[in-house]
Order: sequence, then C-alpha cells, then structure tokens
Amino acid sequence: MRFRYLPLLLILVTSLVIGEETAPTYDRINLAVSAGEEIDNDTLSATLFAQHEGNDPAELGTRVNQAIRQAVETAKKEPGVKVQTLDYQTSPVYRNNTLSGWRVRQTIRLESQDVALISQLMGKLQEGLSIGSISYAVSPEQRQQVEERLISQAIQLFRARAALISKEMGHSEYRLVQMNISSSGAAPGPYPVRAMALRAESAPTLEAGSQRLEVQINGTIELKPE
Repeated sequence: MRFRYLPLLLILVTSLVIGEETAPTYDRINLAVSAGEEIDNDTLSATLFAQHEGNDPAELGTRVNQAIRQAVETAKKEPGVKVQTLDYQTSPVYRNNTLSGWRVRQTIRLESQDVALISQLMGKLQEGLSIGSISYAVSPEQRQQVEERLISQAIQLFRARAALISKEMGHSEYRLVQMNISSSGAAPGPYPVRAMALRAESAPTLEAGSQRLEVQINGTIELKPE
C-alpha cells in the first residue's frame, strides 16, 4: 500500500526534468571572431635516401647500410640537427613481367631550425644520398607563443563585439553562455625533389617562407533584461 503513489511521483519528477531541459531561452546571440598573424616557418625537415639495384639483395643491403651509417654519423656531428632513420625496403624489380633484380632503399630524416646549417649538411650528404623531400613548419614553441597572443586578441575582439551588440539592442549588460576557441594554420606540405647526386659544394638554396596562423572564437551571449 505504501508504494501505490510511486509511479505518480516518477511521472511528476520526469516531467519536471523534461521541462527544465526544454525551457525556452530568449535574447541569445551567436558571435564569431578571429585574429590572425603571419609567422615565419622556423623549422626545416628533409628526407634523404640511399637506394641501389642489382641481383644480390645482401650486397645491396650492405651498400645501403654503409651509406646510411655514414650519413647518420655525419649528421650527428652537427648539434643543431636531429636525425632519424626511417623505412628500410627490399623490393623485387620486374621488367617485361620477369624478375630482373632487387631494389634496396632506406631513408633518413633531418630536422633543424638552422636553415643554413641543414642546407650545408644536405650538400655534404648528397655525395652518397639523394634528396626525397623538403618541408617547412613552425616549431611548437613559436606556435604556442603566437597562439597565446592571438587568443588574447580574439577574446578582446569578442568582448568588444558583444558589448557593441548589447548596446545596439538596447541592453547595458550581457552574460556569456558558451565559447569555443580553435586555431588553424598549416605549413606547406613536403614537396618532392628530383632525386640526384650532386657534389658536396652543391648545397640547395632554401627559403623557409611563412604561414598564417589564426585563432577563431565562436560563442553565444545572452542579453540581460533591463
């Protein structure tokens, strides 16, 4: 007997919860602002590879390993350069649907914020390696500094625009309902370089360029009634 009113109580509680979730809102306005800045790419990455073809995979592997080992040792002598070995591949070579030999290839990746240094290093390594690709980027440290500055600028713009809208709509105050902050900006992707072996003094001419970094703010304000 004492539980006969339980279903009715559940219905009432459910109705109250639904009513709270679907309560109408008024005088809400969506805003979008952005702040951007052109920043220099300060990090250069390059891939170089050793590749040989022939009939003996073991001999080819030895030649490739020797070339990569020498390149890594040379790169490690430069304190401002990061070096990383990448994929190692052994693949068959077919001509006229017939196996004619083998190809062995391995790649290394160089990264540095000293463009002149890495350019000279690449010139040295081209004695035994070929350039696969070159790409530029903004370092995480510089990106964080710029993003923090742009976030501050974007928030100021958002507040100024929200105050202007409130005033024009005949309200003296507003409250922030929600705000989303995001950033965008991508460095040029790696571009391929025609594989060739050059003399050591033939260092490539590199220009890092720049990219635009933007911070976007999307938010909702609610005008306070007078």
